[in-house]
Amino acid sequence: MTVSASFLPAQAPADTAAGPAPDTAVPTTAACEAAVSSDAADAAALPASRPGSALPPLPAELSAAGWLQVESLDLEAQGVAHRPDGKVVFIEDALPGEVVRVEVQRRKNNWERGQAVERLRDSAQRVVPRCRYFGLCGGCAMQHVHAGMQIAVKQRTLEDNLRHLGKVRAERMLPPIDGPAWGYRFRARLSVRHVAKKGKVLVGFHERKSRYVADMETCEVLPPHVSALLMPLRELIAAMDARDRLPQIEVAVGSRVTALVLRHLEPLSAPDVARLHAFAERHSSAHVLQWWLQPKGPDSVHRLEDGTPPLAYELPEFGITMPFKPTDFTQVNHQINRVMVARALALLDVQPDERVIDWFCGLGNFTLPLATRAREVLGIEGSEALVARSRANAVVNGVQARTRFEARNLFELAPIDLAAYGSADKWLVDPPREGAFALAKALSEAVQQPETAPGFTPPRRIVYVSCNPATLARDAGLLVHLAGYRCTAAGVINMFPHTAHVESIAVFERG
Repeated sequence: MTVSASFLPAQAPADTAAGPAPDTAVPTTAACEAAVSSDAADAAALPASRPGSALPPLPAELSAAGWLQVESLDLEAQGVAHRPDGKVVFIEDALPGEVVRVEVQRRKNNWERGQAVERLRDSAQRVVPRCRYFGLCGGCAMQHVHAGMQIAVKQRTLEDNLRHLGKVRAERMLPPIDGPAWGYRFRARLSVRHVAKKGKVLVGFHERKSRYVADMETCEVLPPHVSALLMPLRELIAAMDARDRLPQIEVAVGSRVTALVLRHLEPLSAPDVARLHAFAERHSSAHVLQWWLQPKGPDSVHRLEDGTPPLAYELPEFGITMPFKPTDFTQVNHQINRVMVARALALLDVQPDERVIDWFCGLGNFTLPLATRAREVLGIEGSEALVARSRANAVVNGVQARTRFEARNLFELAPIDLAAYGSADKWLVDPPREGAFALAKALSEAVQQPETAPGFTPPRRIVYVSCNPATLARDAGLLVHLAGYRCTAAGVINMFPHTAHVESIAVFERG
C-alpha cells in the first residue's frame, strides 16, 4: 500500500542523503544510549508536535473564544495543538485540521491533556470506528483514523526518530508493509474477571487507561472464530468451581490449531477439567481448539489433552512450518509476518555461498528461511529454551545441516565476542524493544579498533527489523556514524493496525 503525501503532517522537504541532519552533532556511543533511556527520548518517539504550516491560521475570534486548531497526531492518536502562548495541548478524539473545544483533564507547565468536547468540522481522515467498544476498550487507539493516515503517522514517527535521535536519514523510504486491518491478531492476552456484584464474568481487554476489564462481547481485531468464543468463554468460566481464581486466558492461533492458555491460581477440580474438555470438543471446527494450563509461571505451561495436531504457523514461500508453544514469542500478525520475512530476505539478498548471522533469532522465524538460501546460518538467542526449539524446528524442516544455534546474553557483547562467532557476509538483526545497543556498540568498536576483534570482518550488509523506532534510531546512529555504514533504506511494517505500535525495517551497507 502506498502512502499519499496528503496524509503526512507538514514538514520541510526530506533530505535524501544519509548521515547527520544539518547543524547537528554526530552522536557518541554514550549519547546514543542516554538519549533513549531518558524521558526526552519518550517525547522524541512521537511524531513532532510542530505547527501545521499547511493549515491556514485560526481566526483571531475563534482563538480568543478558546477554540484550538489540531496540527498533527501523536502515536496515542491524540491530536496535537498549541495555545497562543505556545503551550502544547494533547487532545483525545481530535484529528489534524479539526478545530475543537477542549475539556482539560491534566495540566503541566509546558503541556496539557484533555478531551475534545466540540468540533467545528470533521477531518476528511475521520472514519466511523468499526468496533462498538472503541473508546471503552484499550486494545485499539486509531479506529477513528483513516487507514492510510495511520500508516503515514507511523512512517513519520520512524523518519523523525531516525533524524532526531540517530542523526540519520535513509537514502530511500520503502513502501509500507500493510495487510488486513481486521481479524489479524493471532496472539492476545485476555483478562478474566468474575464480577459477583453484577452476576457476570468478563473476558476481554482492559478498559482504556483503566485496570477494569471491558464488558465486550466481540472483538474486531481478533480472528472471527476467536471473537465468537468470548461469550461462550464467559459462560464456561461462570460455571467453573474456580471462577474467582482464573485471571487470564492467553490466545495463540496457528495454521490449524487455536490454543487457549488458562492461568489458574489453584488446582482445578475434576468437574472443571471435564468442562474444559467438553468446551474444546464443542468449539473445535476448522480450527482445533486446544487447552493449555498455567498453574504458576510461564515454565509451568502444559497441554491439557494429547492427540491433537501441533500448534504451528507456516511460511509457505520458503516451505517452512514452525511449531511453537503458545507462550513462545511469535509475531501477532501471521499475514504481515510472511511478507516481512520475504522482504527482509530480499533486502539481504543472500547468495548460496554466503554465511549469515541471525541475531536475536527466537524460534528461527528468519533463520530457517535464510537456511533455504544461504550456505550457513548461525542463529543466536538469549533463551536456552528458544534455542532448543530452534534446533528442533530446523530438524522438522530439514535444514539442520545449514544451521547452527547458540544461546548467550545479547545485551552484553564485546568486539572479541564478534570475532569468536566468526565473520559473516551479512547479518539479520531482530531485537526486542530494548534494541541491539550492545551489538551495535561492539561492531562499532571492532571497526574503529580492529585489534579488539582479531580476524573479524564486518558484514557487508545488515537488515535490522525493529519493534521500537527509538532504539532503532539509537543503534542506527552507531552503525552510520561510528561503524561506517550507510542507511540505504527504511520503512514501516503495519503489524498492529489501529494501534500505536510501530514496527519497522532498515538496511545498512558498508562502504
